[in-house]
Amino acid sequence: MKRVLVAAAALTAMSVAACGERAKLDVAAGTGPNPELPAPNKTLLPTMNIAPAKGWPAGGAPKPAEGLAVKAFADKLDHPRWIEILPNGDVLVAETNAPPKPEDSKGLRAKIQGLVMKRAGAATKSANRITLLRDTDGDGVADLRANFLSGLNSPFGMALVGDTLYVADTDAVLRFPYKTGETSIAAKGERVADLPAGPRNHHWTKALIASPDGKKLYATVGSNSNVAENGFPDEEGRAAIWEIDVATGVKRQFAGGLRNPNGMGWEPSTGALWTVVNERDEIGSDLVPDYLTSVKDGGFYGWPYSYYGRHVDERVKPQRPDLVAKAIVPDYALGPHTASLGLTFDTSSALPAAFKGGAFIGQHGSWNRKPHSGYKVIFVPFAEGKPSGPPRDVLTGFLSAEGDALGRPVGVAFDRRGALLAADDVGNVIWRVTGR
Repeated sequence: MKRVLVAAAALTAMSVAACGERAKLDVAAGTGPNPELPAPNKTLLPTMNIAPAKGWPAGGAPKPAEGLAVKAFADKLDHPRWIEILPNGDVLVAETNAPPKPEDSKGLRAKIQGLVMKRAGAATKSANRITLLRDTDGDGVADLRANFLSGLNSPFGMALVGDTLYVADTDAVLRFPYKTGETSIAAKGERVADLPAGPRNHHWTKALIASPDGKKLYATVGSNSNVAENGFPDEEGRAAIWEIDVATGVKRQFAGGLRNPNGMGWEPSTGALWTVVNERDEIGSDLVPDYLTSVKDGGFYGWPYSYYGRHVDERVKPQRPDLVAKAIVPDYALGPHTASLGLTFDTSSALPAAFKGGAFIGQHGSWNRKPHSGYKVIFVPFAEGKPSGPPRDVLTGFLSAEGDALGRPVGVAFDRRGALLAADDVGNVIWRVTGR
């Protein structure tokens, strides 16, 4: 108890000590194909601006953009994070949270981080299950709910290939037999490939997507730290996207230097793989923008040595100028500290024309920026396979006027009828967005 009190006192001290550091630019300046990147503002203590997790009041909901409407597709879930739509219209939801991470909780700094996570609503015990939701009468609200898979290990990404469902636990990709229409799977999962995890497992989420021909899987693995401060051996196989051969389970690193990649999608016109990436913290409220980028086979994107291309991070020792020289500049910045996680492309949505032909992104929201950033779902228009303009808000209102988090959006996906679903892991809701 004494250690917790000391950590709490230290957290308060940190908050006070870092209160003078604030953004000098608005979020828009750190957004788009050519974001402003001011000089790093490394403070003695990191900027702390946590939105306490409160949840929605009765009847509360996010605010949709003009021309859109929103309502709860399902509520009273347990930390819903990720969504997968099955061909018959069923919706799978990963109800999940971080696994035990004994090595990530040692020391005063780690205890403070734990209090930060708790305050932000990210320290609840993981339900470790995938829930099936079905709208049997077509009214846009799930009226059937079933425990589809349980006993998992912090599950996150899902991908259906034929009659096989692949699930990315925090430490491995598993396969399960699937029959259309079934509401539960009793079979034990078969391990396809291991994924980096271990007793620290700092960025634990593992997103998953199948190649269009179903022969490959792509899994995201975040870094084990902010900027490799725990040593490079801890980062083996991390900050990367891995390609897994479905038939053999053999995997290879597809791309690296991606601090914390999450959502992935195939851009419809080019077939290129894209991802959203959470960049590094603790060098000021204006740095570094999270980003949306196409992913090149064999590409290196800078982490931890540099950010946004070849901007060297002087905190990292020793440096690797050879890798910095190869660092790829991301395609599109998403604003500093927005915690952009969910990604889906519009292929056949039923939304109005202003929201067609682009990418939808769930932004979980900041803790290391003053004022807050993220806490919304946005749309990035595309033309000829590339982002083609400023982002447009889709859902806002996840923060109260007092700065509390009523909800925090994570995964996004289009249902079979063309409506956008967004998982909200603080509100414990799946929101459904349609044209008004």
